[in-house]
Amino acid sequence: MTPPGEAPTNGLVIFDCDGVLVDSEPIAIAVLRETIAEAGGSIGEAEAYRRFLGRSMAAIAADLAAEGVVLSETALATMRGRLYRRFEAALAPVEGIAEALDRLRRPFCVASSSQPERIRLTLRVTGLLERFEPHIYSSTMVDHGKPAPDLFLLAARSRGAAPSACTVIEDSPAGIEAAKRAGMRVFCFLGGSHAGPAGLADLVAAARPDRVFDDMRLLPDLIDGGGPAAKTG
Repeated sequence: MTPPGEAPTNGLVIFDCDGVLVDSEPIAIAVLRETIAEAGGSIGEAEAYRRFLGRSMAAIAADLAAEGVVLSETALATMRGRLYRRFEAALAPVEGIAEALDRLRRPFCVASSSQPERIRLTLRVTGLLERFEPHIYSSTMVDHGKPAPDLFLLAARSRGAAPSACTVIEDSPAGIEAAKRAGMRVFCFLGGSHAGPAGLADLVAAARPDRVFDDMRLLPDLIDGGGPAAKTG
């Protein structure tokens, strides 16, 4: 059923935010590692990407607590402040995203594991916020974050789109799994600056996305089945 005030649509593009719309992952991982170190833990960059990419902070904190590294509310608040300051100073949009959005022939929205205030901050800093408001969905709006399908299903339901008509743009194994469990087509974007340091190509291979691409400008044609050949999962 289409929610009141929403027009039904036969297709929807659902974007993850970090690493897909905004090139935020190197900044976020660096700040997370600093916070873990201050709490008495230690984690390498590659392991941090492997374990935490695409997951909510609540899930990350729970995993760390199980290992004896407790991030207090004060530590989390300090981390958010540090992260937001660095975003304000250095965050950039993913190259080619504005052109891709201009050429998309389907409605789109963003569905991210981040908190709503962080999503809006990153989109504002990179000049993308007005393109997505008010269609911004956060894992805080559902019971279970990625890799559960709840967030993507919420986005589809809110926009009046059938899951089978949705295309999700993701960069993490957790996000790819969530999209597949939601019954949606999923494209993996490997064009963020973190793709190399994170070893993303290897990380996502087992998740078997429907397509893999590294130039956001190709997206409108790939969604509609045209353009250059893309790798399949």
